[in-house]
Amino acid sequence: MSDIQEKIEQEREAARAVCDIQGSESGDCAAAWDVVEELQAEASHQRQKGKKKNSLELYCDANPDADECRVYEE
Repeated sequence: MSDIQEKIEQEREAARAVCDIQGSESGDCAAAWDVVEELQAEASHQRQKGKKKNSLELYCDANPDADECRVYEE
């Protein structure tokens, strides 16, 4: 996970440099920040993927019709 955090920081610095040189309204500036945003989304996805389920979540996976596992929409 630290590799992706390092990559995010590198791309953030690169985005700042591009925006300083070409201006904050340039397409290259926007594209550079898009790269940062995509990396942050991937890091978030990896954190969610690595998250372990609690005992209720495991139970509900095995017994989706159980009363404890019902989901009510408002």
